[in-house]
Order: sequence, then structure tokens, then C-alpha cells
Amino acid sequence: MTEKNDPGVQPRIELLAPAGDPEKMRTAILYGADAVYLAARDFGLRASGKNFTAAELREAVDYAHARGVRVYLTLNILAHPEDMADLAAQIDELADAGPDAVIVSDPGVFSLLRQKQPKMNIHISTQASTTNAAACRFWYQQGAERVILARELTLTEISEIRRELPPDMQLEAFVHGAMCLAYSGRCLLSQYFTGRDANRGRCVQACRWSYEITEAGHPDKPVIMNEDARGTYLLNSRDLCMIEHIPELVAAGISSFKIEGRAKSSYYVATVTKAYRAALDAYFADPGGWRADPAWLTELEQTVHRPFTTGFYYARPQDDAAVAVNELDQRAATVAGVVKAWLPESSLALVEQRNKIRVGETQELVSPRRPNRQIVVKSLFDLERQPINSTPHPRMQYFMPLSEPAAIGAMLRRFPQKPSESD
Repeated sequence: MTEKNDPGVQPRIELLAPAGDPEKMRTAILYGADAVYLAARDFGLRASGKNFTAAELREAVDYAHARGVRVYLTLNILAHPEDMADLAAQIDELADAGPDAVIVSDPGVFSLLRQKQPKMNIHISTQASTTNAAACRFWYQQGAERVILARELTLTEISEIRRELPPDMQLEAFVHGAMCLAYSGRCLLSQYFTGRDANRGRCVQACRWSYEITEAGHPDKPVIMNEDARGTYLLNSRDLCMIEHIPELVAAGISSFKIEGRAKSSYYVATVTKAYRAALDAYFADPGGWRADPAWLTELEQTVHRPFTTGFYYARPQDDAAVAVNELDQRAATVAGVVKAWLPESSLALVEQRNKIRVGETQELVSPRRPNRQIVVKSLFDLERQPINSTPHPRMQYFMPLSEPAAIGAMLRRFPQKPSESD
């Protein structure tokens, strides 16, 4: 478990990355996360993810701690009676795995943890809709060490909250990723349409569906607003991106910068974590001279995302229409493979396929904490080291010669907008 901060010491900002499964956790750590958040098979808000068994959770904590990385376990569902019974039966095993803290939104879950695991560090989830200093102090007095603030706060409001709190109380806030239409993510659409409760981790993202408006007297004449060729997305939202505003986030008193995305790909986790790691390292190296590097935003543009926004940090929703969007996901790059091993004696990278590539294509090698580099695929070999022209089989492993060493976990990507690489 983590220790409370020394009130006289300004804590280093934590970069907190999502870990939807063991592979994504290892990726987040490799690409620069200070901490990861993840879920067991129950009680988190991403049931669509693979998440972690009890055994995997213990292995994940050991893996992270061996690398100086903290692990936070999400138990942030709004629990029904059967959930409370299941959690009571499992909480000791989950706690024994050794997470540094658990993330909670339900007061009943909070009370259960205090009863059964009184020494467990507790973080209050954004689902708790904490929007003022009095609420933060309430949780602090109950024993919580951190509050993950509601996403609807401005930076000015966060600064005001920070000034009214004990120095050792931590504030966490989202800095990147998908935004939710509902206040603090407490949505009822999924349950209404499908019976799958978003507040128990089973959201179908009904806000991303295409909708029409009809007038009661003319049901045969739907009103289409702001439509594109594929429909209307009245309930959609842009993605948060604050990489150009690191100093303002620090000045507001946020001690943990959180990246959304437990249901996203390993490539997404790698790209976003690497970009924010570079931005934070640059800030710590020279706070007064910090400038946003356009390359960071260019990297973030290579992930699947909706148009970026600064969310509510600079304007309330009624003052800023930028949160709503009727555009679909945007993608500028495709992952072709992940490096599994480097054979220095033969200068070969062992790569696991994610998308088909061919000899002659140009790829970009994305490496942890190193500059990306362009490579031309001059040759490929199967595991018997026989020449092949392409990698057509999902998850197949193959060898690729490289002029410089490749780090385990590095990713090959290509840009499908290039006509020669669009296949």
C-alpha cells in the first residue's frame, strides 16, 4: 500500500494508465506509466474487457511492483445486493493480491472495505460525482486518501477545491480519452435499451448509436439533425486531450493524470502513455520553459479517437458546444505487429502479426521511450527462417531483419492512407 504524502513535499505528478488485461498492463508499464488501474473479473466498470482473475491480479501486482509501478484495483460499480454478497466473499482474496489502493464509488462498498480491510487505501471514483471541497473532505474524514474528481469541473474550480483540502489529500483527474454524455458517467441509456447496466460495468455505449427525432403527430417523418452519410449521432461526445496544457493541470493541484481506455487496444495504451510520459518528463526537466511539442499531438492523432476537446476544463458545457460531436471514430495508423524478441546475433526481430504486411512496404517502428523510426520491409522470414512475401495469418510470428536493435514491446505501424499500403 502507498504511504500518505509528506505535507511538506510537493509530490511528483503520477501518470496513471489503463490496464484492461495483462498484456495492456505490461504495455502501459513499458511505455512509461507510473501507475496502472485495472479490474478483477467483477466489480469494475469495464465488464467488456478481459480484466484479471485473482491469480492474474496477484501476478500483475508482483510484475508492477518489481518495476516500481503502483496498481489500483477498480471496485467502482454501483452495487446491487448480490454484488455486495459476492464482494464480501472475494474481498480478502483481492486484498491479499496487494494492490496499492482500490477505487470505490458506492458508500456501501466503502463501508464493507473499511470493515473487512481497514488498512486498505481507498480512492473515490469519478462515479461518485465529487465536485466540491466539502465532499472531498467528507471522504478524507472517512479515510480515503484520494478523490478522482468529476469530469465536469473546470480548472478554476479544481484550484479552489485544492486550496481548501489537507496537503496530503490527493486529487486525480482524467487528462485523455473518451468522454461520457452522462454526468460523471452515471448513464441509464444502456440499461434502458438492452438491460445491461452501465453502472455495473456492462455499458453498450448506446450514446454512440445513430438516432432520429420524430414529432408525435408525424412519426413517419423523422427529423435528421447534423447528419453525415452514416446517420446522426446526437448523443456522441468528443475525446478529451490535455497534452498541450500540462502546466495548467499541475498548477490546479492535480497529482495524478489519468488516461481513459481500459477497453482500448494495447497500441492505444502504448501511444498515449508514451506521449504523455514525454510531455511530463519535459515539464519536470524545465517547468518554466515548457512548450507543447506538436509531435506529441501528432502521435495521439494516430490512435482511434473522436475529435479532441479540452472537455470542461476551460468552459462549462452550456458555454461550450465542443463537447458534442456528430463525427465517428478517426484513425490515422494501423498496428502491423508487436516485437516479441530481438536476436542480436542475426539482427532479426521476432514479430507477432496484428495486420498483414508485405515485403516492400514502409513501416514505422514505435519503441518505448525512444524516437520512432521509419523502416522499409526488405525481407520477411517464417519461423523456419524461410523467405515469405507477406504475413497473412492472424497472430502468426515471423522474423524481420532490422539495421538497429528493436525493443521488446515495440510496435510496427503503417499509415493506410498511403495508396501503396492501403491493403
